[in-house]
Amino acid sequence: MHPQLVAIVDEFERAQERLHRLADRTDDDAWAARPHADAWSAAECVAHLNLTSRAYVPLVRGALAERRASSETAPARYRRDPVGWLISTMSGPMPRIARRRFGRVRTAAAFVPDGDLPRATLLADFDALQAEQIALVRHADGAPLQRIRVTSPFDARVRYNLYACLVTLPAHQHRHLEQAEEAVAAALP
Repeated sequence: MHPQLVAIVDEFERAQERLHRLADRTDDDAWAARPHADAWSAAECVAHLNLTSRAYVPLVRGALAERRASSETAPARYRRDPVGWLISTMSGPMPRIARRRFGRVRTAAAFVPDGDLPRATLLADFDALQAEQIALVRHADGAPLQRIRVTSPFDARVRYNLYACLVTLPAHQHRHLEQAEEAVAAALP
């Protein structure tokens, strides 16, 4: 498998391990606690990631189906297009200056979690979706990912290449897992 795709799989696996470490050391109260009224709990962060994965799995699967129609092969090095670079940068963990975080983005309504799902359900869904995303990255090996375009499910006006999309997904997971860790830390005495 292409080394850049191996790196993406590694990031997905690190995110999954990170989530399970957090879930294993967190009681139910801290798991469901919001640090303040306009922040998500750890449970809501995971629910958001599951909503996002459910939107992207068919999108990536469909984009890879286009691959079969192309005889073009993978380049020696994948590159994100400018829009994809911006999206992947904005979707990853938020930078900090002193104690202030920068880069908050309002989430589209379809991706705002609602309701309280049991932790076991959230984790099982996350794991199943993670396995699908990892399989899709492996399936992408050899594809001209720079040439395949996807439309963001967050905003239909935004299009970027599939390589940038694949880079963005685990970065986005790490962003919200950091947020989940902070929510749990705020809930602990």
